[in-house]
Amino acid sequence: MDAATSLARWHAVVESRDPAGLPGLVAQDAVFRSPAVHTPQQGRDTVVGYLTAAFTVLGPALTYEREWLGEDSAVLQFRTEVGGLDVSGVDIITWDEDGLIADFTVMVRPAKGLQAVVEQMGAELLRMLEAAGS
Repeated sequence: MDAATSLARWHAVVESRDPAGLPGLVAQDAVFRSPAVHTPQQGRDTVVGYLTAAFTVLGPALTYEREWLGEDSAVLQFRTEVGGLDVSGVDIITWDEDGLIADFTVMVRPAKGLQAVVEQMGAELLRMLEAAGS
């Protein structure tokens, strides 16, 4: 599957605002690199968890403004609002030969926006863990 097709699948799930479509986009051994966590997060379930939390925290106002497409990757520039702050950043996505997300890196600015994202992502991930445990 080519990057343009994989990117179209990503956009369709983002536009649906429904994280149920995420597992079908992510490779089993995928890696998620967050500006909020020091170490890369590995494995489909973990990556899907982070992306699901991001849908909740970033998703309602998220818009992609520009994109750059490579042979097996894309860089997507986004803008959103978190905690009343204007936040911008980039998603860097690399797909494997099956068109599944192999690596997903997020960068966010400004520092106050990143702090708001970190706080709200942490709270959402904790909420998700507590809901899964009950």
